[in-house]
Amino acid sequence: MEPKFEKPRLAINRVYTRQGDAGETGLAGGQRVAKDSRRIEAYGTVDELNSFVGLARATAASDSAVSSLSDILLRIQHELFNLGSILATLPEDVHPRQARITEAEIVQLEAEMDKMNEELPALRSFVLPGGSRLNAELHVCRTVCRRAERAVVALAREEQVPAEAAKYLNRLGDAFFVWSRWASHRSGIPETLWEPNRASSGGTLSE
Repeated sequence: MEPKFEKPRLAINRVYTRQGDAGETGLAGGQRVAKDSRRIEAYGTVDELNSFVGLARATAASDSAVSSLSDILLRIQHELFNLGSILATLPEDVHPRQARITEAEIVQLEAEMDKMNEELPALRSFVLPGGSRLNAELHVCRTVCRRAERAVVALAREEQVPAEAAKYLNRLGDAFFVWSRWASHRSGIPETLWEPNRASSGGTLSE
């Protein structure tokens, strides 16, 4: 079966090029744009998210109770690179077999969330990040994912962006929340729920 996307066509022989010293960088089609442009902000935040996903994946791999999540997170890292590929390319430069996000990846996320949710108790309050390192890391992924989503939405107001981009990030943010709960559940770690009245009592240092 022929692969859906073409393999990367690049060779990185030297990391620094000095071409970005004036505050510009190159898109996939060769266009030079400001490093603080909305398009760079969008795929740069996706790249940041990928780094945090890698951190969570390493933590998940070290715990046999949740090691299966490590494989899912590895797939997500590949998908985020696919998303970055299409965001780094102007619409007129996209080629037919260029890596991108499709509806299939979104449907898969939904199916995985539904399956994991079946194991989890109903929530009676919001969940505070923490309880375990992996739980906290997945919540960091969730919030960075939401920031990436906002950046893509802002870009889409000004330029053409595939509809699947924001839709995927929206669903992925939900998935990180489900995965954080599932990881704690599988590891036997109680969730820390938001208690409004705890904000005004306890947890203070005595003089």
